[in-house]
Amino acid sequence: MVGSLIFSMFFLAFAALFVFKAVKQVPHQHAWVIERMGKYDRTLTPGLNFLIPFIDRVAYKHSLKEIPLDVPSQVCISKDNTQLTVDGVLYFQVTDPFRASYGSSNYVVAITQLAQTTLRSVIGKLELDRTFEERDYINASIVSSLDEAALNWGVKVLRYEIKDLTPPQEILRSMQAQITAEREKRALIAASEGRKQEQINIATGERESQIQRSEGQRQAEVNRALGEASAISTVADATAQAIERIAASIRQPGGIEAVNLKVAERYVDAFAGLAKTNNTMIVPANLSDLATLIASAAQVVKAQTTTVQGPRVG
Repeated sequence: MVGSLIFSMFFLAFAALFVFKAVKQVPHQHAWVIERMGKYDRTLTPGLNFLIPFIDRVAYKHSLKEIPLDVPSQVCISKDNTQLTVDGVLYFQVTDPFRASYGSSNYVVAITQLAQTTLRSVIGKLELDRTFEERDYINASIVSSLDEAALNWGVKVLRYEIKDLTPPQEILRSMQAQITAEREKRALIAASEGRKQEQINIATGERESQIQRSEGQRQAEVNRALGEASAISTVADATAQAIERIAASIRQPGGIEAVNLKVAERYVDAFAGLAKTNNTMIVPANLSDLATLIASAAQVVKAQTTTVQGPRVG
């Protein structure tokens, strides 16, 4: 009775072990490599799979997800013999579980070492200044070289990114001094450009001001000339009107006598003024000249009156 119980328990344990060894559940985005009697047999896909216990075994388990790999920092020498400390991150993915299992004893170490050697080779072809500018070129060169070699390992290299690129402290100080000098140079150039523009603006303002002043003077002279012309025209019109009125008055009865009287008065006034000069009494040599002058003036006035009136038709 006891022996049969022990046998039953042993049988149940063996059955449980058999089931455990025979049934395998592969997670999604994973691949398991199966060996039968020490030889590659097949690759299990995600889901429920069955094995022959004690004959088949899971030799390798691979993740098919994208894997980030930190590449250790290393010292690289640029084309101009400058040491740089560079480290980066490599992203890869297992695409062929069989080659990943048997193509290399450790594809992770192989990829890491190859990434380091390729990085040193690429940096050695560039000068220091270009290493900071050509990061995309460096990353693309490393990915191209690694991807070609990694095909034998069943791995697809997706991309490489430089995390840090550090030159020696002496180079950093020199670069900082160069940057400071460049900024000071730009500041001086900007200040000189500002002064230049200021002088240009001042000159332009003075030129425009002179133009405005000259325009103002010219307009003032034009206005003055127009005013003088208008004044002369007004005086001329007034003089013409006065002459016309005088002529009209002369044509009236007694006009000639009034002109004679006015001429005589002016003649007398003129002699009166001359008589008072230097307290000396001046008298005309011939008093009859006064009557002659009045008569001559009257003749002129009559002639002008006849000319203004025109010939009369009898």
